[in-house]
Amino acid sequence: MTEAMLNLVCTLQGHLDRAWNVAWNPTGTLLASCGGDKAVRIWGKEGDKWVCKTVLQDGHQRTIRSVAWSPCGNFLASCSFDATVCIWDKRQGDFECMATLEGHENEVKRVAWSASGHLMATCSRDKSVWIWEFDDDEEFECASVLSAHSQDVKFVTWHPHKDILASASYDDTIKFFKEEEDDWTCFDTLDSHDSTVWSLSFDKTGERLVSCSDDKTVKFWQEYLPDNPQGVATSGSDPKWKCVCTLSGYHSRTIYDVCWCHQTGLVATACGDDAIRVFQEEPNSDKHQPSFNLAVTVNKAHSQDVNSISWNPKIPALLASCSDDGDVKIWQWEQKS
Repeated sequence: MTEAMLNLVCTLQGHLDRAWNVAWNPTGTLLASCGGDKAVRIWGKEGDKWVCKTVLQDGHQRTIRSVAWSPCGNFLASCSFDATVCIWDKRQGDFECMATLEGHENEVKRVAWSASGHLMATCSRDKSVWIWEFDDDEEFECASVLSAHSQDVKFVTWHPHKDILASASYDDTIKFFKEEEDDWTCFDTLDSHDSTVWSLSFDKTGERLVSCSDDKTVKFWQEYLPDNPQGVATSGSDPKWKCVCTLSGYHSRTIYDVCWCHQTGLVATACGDDAIRVFQEEPNSDKHQPSFNLAVTVNKAHSQDVNSISWNPKIPALLASCSDDGDVKIWQWEQKS
């Protein structure tokens, strides 16, 4: 019998309001968190202890909803309910706000960098997704404003290897975008969820996607290319994404975040029932009909809603979480035979 555990490594306190988002830098050495206190906190190790290295303030006037590191690790983007995005530069050692991006009409919910680092996406309660180009002169320019969603856009994430963007919305759908003839277009809409889609995460190949929703389900999606042997219908040269697995009955409230670990294949969820759950794909699972087992549930992982989770990109199975209780926590997955 294989026993799995999610062991608490440490609890990081400092936010003065709810903590909304956690994000690891590309080397896994720094963790950024943000919250209702209008601050970004940067955590790192000193000896064996995780400590707060610095606090970024004065960049935003309202709640900071999301943070994201550039692939090179030199820049950190933060987005806020004040409708702006700040770009922080850490190359001189200290973080300096090098740019403030404006354009969204109200709350910016999420910011994400593309794998190349030359593109950034933001999404907002104003129902739009903006694509920003980051050029060699380190200037940001809006390349496209996408208005494909009919409601508040909660989440954006880039394909791990390509300039393909996925978004999730209050309109219950997931949409895929690509650049075509100097503009960005929506090439697929996924509408299997029955309520708000809160979060998305690609696996390491970019051929699979996991989503979570207010409908209390987790869904796994598979990409099918034109002329696929499975006979899934596609349009033109574009792939089609199909829901191949739905996990239901595990969560009692809204699932706010989901994260697919690129090292271990583990899938973690953050839920409004204060719990963190980790799902594991069964050995020899068919990717066209995959099976996932609930490996671990940490009840009362936080004392209030768990808002965000993130697997460390370098340290295997190290997980960060944050909550309405203001705490940031670091966990270590352990499996014993």
